[in-house]
Amino acid sequence: MTVTDTLSLIVITGPTASGKTRRAVELARAVDGEIISADSRQVYRGMDLGTGKDLEEYDGIPVHLIDICPAGYKYNLYEYLRDYRKAYDGIVARGKMPILCGGTGLYVESVLKGLSLPEVPENTQLRRSLESKSLAELTEILASMKSLHNVTDVDTVKRAVRAIEIQTYYAEHPDMSEQAEPHPLTDALTIGVEVDRETRRQRITERLYSRLNAGML
Repeated sequence: MTVTDTLSLIVITGPTASGKTRRAVELARAVDGEIISADSRQVYRGMDLGTGKDLEEYDGIPVHLIDICPAGYKYNLYEYLRDYRKAYDGIVARGKMPILCGGTGLYVESVLKGLSLPEVPENTQLRRSLESKSLAELTEILASMKSLHNVTDVDTVKRAVRAIEIQTYYAEHPDMSEQAEPHPLTDALTIGVEVDRETRRQRITERLYSRLNAGML
């Protein structure tokens, strides 16, 4: 038995320009794995240079959740966890080791916490009752229903209404609320890549000039 036989997931995370992708590719070759991206910008098609997809680095290793939706689309955590689970299940079914790689903390943390957000249907009646409310009023309503850890829930009226809709659904369906509670993974290995500040600044500068020369502007 090897170490990976006891693991359900390996996570490689760290700051920008720390070399996460290269390490994930090396690991995938060593343990016969496939990579799942945890990057909130690389999900969008196009903008390859600006988002640092560096697709050539994967060198034949399968990678999932890159280029899956159009630029401008508001991809959210529910969709990411849904798509992550689909990719993860496929990798496991093929007998490979799933390797989650990326620096979007919300995605990495949510996966490690074992979050599974249920699909919440539209509540037309509730939306009508809220349509005359200001963003400040909606924020106050939402704050009475949950702790506002994530300001993106209330950055627009539309998102605030949706957040209230979700909390209302959870209140009416306690079983679904339970499903959305964290169930932390106990068999995942997390590897944090650390690089000293000056080296990272130099890499970022070199990467920026390289991308500008390649036509990013």
